[in-house]
Amino acid sequence: MEANRPPFLKIGISCYPTLGGSGVVATELGKLLAERGHEIHFITAGVPFRLGKYYHNIYYHEVEVNQYDVFRYPPYDLTLASKMAQVASREKLDLLHVHYAVPHAVCAILARQMVEHPLKVVTTLHGTDITVLAYDETLKEMIRYGIEQSDLVTAVSDHLIAETYEVLNVSKDIYKVYNFVDHRQYERPANTLFKQQYAPQGEKLLVHISNFRPVKRVLDVAKIFQVVRTKIPAKLIFIGEGPDFTKVYHWLREHQLDPYVHFLGKLDDVAEILSQIDLMLLPSEKESFGLVALEAMACGVPVIASNAGGIPEVVEHGRTGLIYPIGDIEGMAEGAVTLLSRPDVYSRFSQAAVERARTLFAAENILEQYLSLYRMVLNR
Repeated sequence: MEANRPPFLKIGISCYPTLGGSGVVATELGKLLAERGHEIHFITAGVPFRLGKYYHNIYYHEVEVNQYDVFRYPPYDLTLASKMAQVASREKLDLLHVHYAVPHAVCAILARQMVEHPLKVVTTLHGTDITVLAYDETLKEMIRYGIEQSDLVTAVSDHLIAETYEVLNVSKDIYKVYNFVDHRQYERPANTLFKQQYAPQGEKLLVHISNFRPVKRVLDVAKIFQVVRTKIPAKLIFIGEGPDFTKVYHWLREHQLDPYVHFLGKLDDVAEILSQIDLMLLPSEKESFGLVALEAMACGVPVIASNAGGIPEVVEHGRTGLIYPIGDIEGMAEGAVTLLSRPDVYSRFSQAAVERARTLFAAENILEQYLSLYRMVLNR
């Protein structure tokens, strides 16, 4: 870094603070950076759900949107940009690291124009801004602008980078930086109370975690479980809520599977539960990375998944899980039964899952990649 630049950075982070992979990664990254001595300022509409308590070197700045009669809708984007500029100016931030091109990158670019000192904008693409929003012609040019005008752009998988270039035809270099897990949070606990409660007869526990949107194919999860139940004693745990909740709930009741299925709703921290699960089901139609699969692997839980998006970059087929074409319910069910009924094979997959999570996706490795990119953009 430049000789006159202090060794520790002042970084603003903006993300969606609610449940979701991007918010998890942004918050955990901020916590890791603070551990290293960097000063972190979260600028969001609510406290990120993985924050929730005091951390040394971490500050939170709430974006409060005022209601004015002149505006039909509250001007959140403008308020966010103004807050970014205020915090950047007052705290002399070195850079803003924003997660999602819309609205965060566009707001950060506006904030950069409002401050008097040099301020860099680093944008991380997580998926929805490309895989869904970029197909909307009313938003495409705005997303392209946010990417092109950022000082540096990263994305969470090779697949997402390729789709960004294909859909938006951007000329910006996009750097791949995978999502990560902090292994300290995914150690298997000594207690097994969860398993005792939900599988008192030693049944195998399967889990699905999502926002229950149609692209998650939650009904496929139920159908896979139906087949598995005919072969081995098993229970299914659903974590999350969303639009397809009612559909899958009624399907399970109709097929008399509801006694074997438990809906736990939205949960902030799933590490303790995952550590007592036997198998994860992730048959998504779209998935730019698949953070829940990585979290499962970190707990030694193999994953049965589709080949959607970036999932094959996370789950190594035949080693840490099994991957099938989207919609291949029979194949996924057969794979699940094979893993759950053969302890020797299962043990090999479980150990490999932990190893992959703690090497390729280790928090310290990803942190170093981000720090290297920060230094590169600050020295331009």
